[in-house]
Amino acid sequence: MTHCKLPPCSRVLVWFALVALSLHTAIAHAGDRFSYYCNGEIHVGELGPEKGKVLTKGHSDFKPSWSKTGDMLVFFRRLKSDPVVTKWKTAICVIKVDGTGFHQLSDGTHTDFNQTWTRDGSNRPIWNRKSTGNGSFYVMRGKVGSRPGQEVAISDRRHHTWAYTCLKDGRILVQSSHPKQGWGYFLMVPKTGGKSRYEHIECELAKKGLLDRISVSPSETKVCFDYQVGHKFRETGRTLYVADFDARTRTITNAKPIANQEAAPAWYAYPRWTKDETAIIYHANTTGKGQLYLYTLKDGATTKVSADPAADYRYPHGEATPK
Repeated sequence: MTHCKLPPCSRVLVWFALVALSLHTAIAHAGDRFSYYCNGEIHVGELGPEKGKVLTKGHSDFKPSWSKTGDMLVFFRRLKSDPVVTKWKTAICVIKVDGTGFHQLSDGTHTDFNQTWTRDGSNRPIWNRKSTGNGSFYVMRGKVGSRPGQEVAISDRRHHTWAYTCLKDGRILVQSSHPKQGWGYFLMVPKTGGKSRYEHIECELAKKGLLDRISVSPSETKVCFDYQVGHKFRETGRTLYVADFDARTRTITNAKPIANQEAAPAWYAYPRWTKDETAIIYHANTTGKGQLYLYTLKDGATTKVSADPAADYRYPHGEATPK
């Protein structure tokens, strides 16, 4: 195999072109705000060289999701740690984007994970709670301003259902081991008490592996997600994808890899949409410290957008764009 060596002037031009492309990506989203985890704290800020505003300190706070109304975040606080993540004890919390109005929606005696907001105008937080009986998860729904203990189950506790993201018509995209329909991905029509209806989603990738951390775009015509071949869960070595989504026909099609296509054994995860739907932000940990990256759909450019290479960034989320 022969290799083409560019002359020095050409290499310089290529370097400048790559820098210009990265600057264009960053400038296109200048002024956009994002929430994210940084060293156990919740931050809010714009992309660029400066760190965002710190909203929480002195705790272990994870996975902020920004309300569609634009004024609140919901996240979970780890109150009891364990080497096995599903044995953590956590509390679902809400805080305003200006740092005021903090309150808990759950009491911290449960394993409550991966919260988001409804998009149907009710602006209610939902999350996944571990069952004390069989160790699977079911979906809970709360209300801003409510007290712990007032949350209600909206999926059946007797079988596993994990909520990812919501639609404007009120349906929730879930993964479930349904007792009649089997394992798969569904649009769930939620009913208080757990008598929800499950509508199966067709997706070729799901036949060969796991889609995870799924996020529906603001227009509800696309999804982004982590993906692994094989159905036994693993954290690292996943590829990030974007795909077409049709809520009417309940299909996920035309999947395209956007990061870690080679499935290198690193942690690529939590892809989330920008408000204008032109880009996807995600975290990647290839060095022991997570960093944030922005992938632009139009040109396929990827730019690192986190400020501090020594800090650990995770779980980015676009302003007023519930996952």
